Amino acid sequence: MIEAHDLTKRYGPKTAVDSISFTVEPGTVTGFLGPNGAGKSTTMRMIVGLDRPTSGTVTVNGKPYAQHHSPLGEVGALLEAKAAHKGRTARSHLRSLAATHGIPTKRVDEVIEMTGLKDVAKKRVGGFSLGMGQRLGIASAMLGDPKTLILDEPVNGLDPEGVQWVRQLVKYLASEGRTVFLSSHLMSEMSLTADRLLVIGRGRIITAGPVQEVIESVSQATVRVRSPQLTELTAQLEHGGASVTLAEDGSALVAGMPPEQVGETAAAHGLVLHELSSQRASLEEAYMTLTQDEVEYRSETTLQEAHS
Repeated sequence: MIEAHDLTKRYGPKTAVDSISFTVEPGTVTGFLGPNGAGKSTTMRMIVGLDRPTSGTVTVNGKPYAQHHSPLGEVGALLEAKAAHKGRTARSHLRSLAATHGIPTKRVDEVIEMTGLKDVAKKRVGGFSLGMGQRLGIASAMLGDPKTLILDEPVNGLDPEGVQWVRQLVKYLASEGRTVFLSSHLMSEMSLTADRLLVIGRGRIITAGPVQEVIESVSQATVRVRSPQLTELTAQLEHGGASVTLAEDGSALVAGMPPEQVGETAAAHGLVLHELSSQRASLEEAYMTLTQDEVEYRSETTLQEAHS
C-alpha cells in the first residue's frame, strides 16, 4: 500500500506537487494520469526516496521507503528506462543489484526469463533498444519479488506484444494482492489495464476512483438509434423526457433514457429500429475534459490551420 498525506514538493518558487493526499490499495492496478509537468514523476520519485518532500509524508507498506531494511523486497520501481551502466550486460546488472540484497542468482535467471531477456542477457546494455531497456527496468523492479510496484511509463517503446505482456503481468501481480501503481500516456491501454485512476494536474489531484466512475463523472452515457421513422421516434422519446440530437450520419443520439426504455418506446408505438446501441465516452475523452485547464504547454494551432 502507498499512502501520501499533504505531500508537497517545491523547487525554488515552483510548486511541482501541491499538498496531495491519496492511497494506492493492494490488489488493484492504479493508473496515474496527468499532462506533462503535472507532477507525476516527482510524486513517484518522492515515494521511493529519490526526492525529499518539502512537506507532508508518503509511506510504502507502512514506512517511508528509506526505513525499509530490504527495500527491493518491498518496492520495485521503474522510473527511467535503461537506468543501468551501459558497459554492463543485462545479467551482470541484475546480479549486481541482487548482490546488494543477498538475492540468489536463481532469482536473476527467473526475472530474465520472465521479462523475455534470455536471448540478450549477455549483451551490453548500451546497445539495447528502448523496448529492451524497458524490459530490463521491469526485471530490475521484479528482482526482489516486491509487494509494491511503481512503474513510470512501462510500455514506452514496447511493441504490441510487449504492451500486452505488461498488461497481463501487472494484472496478474495485482491478483496476487500486490500494489501496482503505474503511469502511461496511452489512454487506450490504461483503460484496459487499470482498475482505479488517480488524475493529477498542476501538482494537485483532479479526481480519483474506479475507471468507469471517473469516465462517467465527466460524460453522459448516450444511446445511438437509427430508424426509417426517426421523426416519429424522436417525438416519442422527447415526450418521454429524453434529449435527442440528430447526427450527421442520419442517426440520433439519445440522452437521459436507458437503451431498454428507448427500445420499449419504439416497440410500444410500432416504430422500426435499425440500430440501438449504448455509446460510452472513452477514457481519452474523459481525460481530455478533466485536464483541459491543467495543460502547461498547449498548441493553439490545428493541423488544418498549419497547412492552410
